[in-house]
Amino acid sequence: MTQGISPATTLDDGIVATAESCLAAVGAAREAIHGVIFGQEKVVDLALVTILAGGHGLLVGLPGLAKTKLVETLGTVLGLDARRVQFTPDLMPSDILGTEILEEDAERRRAFRFVQGPVFTQLLMADEINRASPRTQSALLQAMQEGHVSVAGARHDLPRPFHVLATQNPIEQEGTYPLPEAQLDRFLLEIDVGYPDRAAERRILIETTGVDEARPRAVMSTEQLLTAQRLVRRLPVGEAVVEAILDLVRAARPDSGDALVKDKLLWGPGPRASQALTLAARARALIEGRVAPSVADVKALAEPVLKHRMALSYTARADGETIEGLIAKLAEKL
Repeated sequence: MTQGISPATTLDDGIVATAESCLAAVGAAREAIHGVIFGQEKVVDLALVTILAGGHGLLVGLPGLAKTKLVETLGTVLGLDARRVQFTPDLMPSDILGTEILEEDAERRRAFRFVQGPVFTQLLMADEINRASPRTQSALLQAMQEGHVSVAGARHDLPRPFHVLATQNPIEQEGTYPLPEAQLDRFLLEIDVGYPDRAAERRILIETTGVDEARPRAVMSTEQLLTAQRLVRRLPVGEAVVEAILDLVRAARPDSGDALVKDKLLWGPGPRASQALTLAARARALIEGRVAPSVADVKALAEPVLKHRMALSYTARADGETIEGLIAKLAEKL
């Protein structure tokens, strides 16, 4: 599945050697995940792009579409320590970050000891993140952006790598707390999880209801993943790709954007969207066996990168416009 690197590729020998080994490892990991998660090829690839790019992902889909199983499988295949937190209205920040407890030793001396919460892991599944209160949701902000948390004034570094894959149910909104724009912007991609097609669902029926069920196996180690993530940041990005990213992101802004969207948006993507597109395009190229992204990668990633960073105006919604439709029109112009 992976392709060899052409000698004509303008990369130094060190990057070429690293790329060759990473292409093989990433390709094997991709195949292993597809062997467990059926009918969600695009979702799997986008989740893998998210992790290879060093970011966090928001999985949006109905119950029973293998979101939890996907995260568990990613953790096993990529060699990551994974934990799951079920977000509920009574969940407190300390339930995620950890807390200090007062202990007394044999000599009756008392001292506080920090007990780590489930956020101290390499892959955290925040299940139904919008069911927790804004106070609890915000507990993840510093962790997602800075890679550490502060408790009682003390800094506690998180493991490396650290990724959050959060899930949301798009239909049951009663009693939920929509994520604020500042937190949505921390997610590299918003990944829509849809129904599998008939052939995939048939395979699910046959392979998951018998005695033997496909189980994930470790394919990469943590160190191999970190090497791949470093490689993603070193891959060259052509001038045409850079210009396409800038054209797309800047066109999606209400004040100075394309005439197509100018009066239809309340707000649009900031520079973090440009950064996300650049990293995600490099990661997508890598999982497809290439060492440089193309404009096609930018087009393919336009919706998952921009969708949660834009909001329609009331007039646009009344006219039947959708964010997906506007992004598709802007991507067609690249």
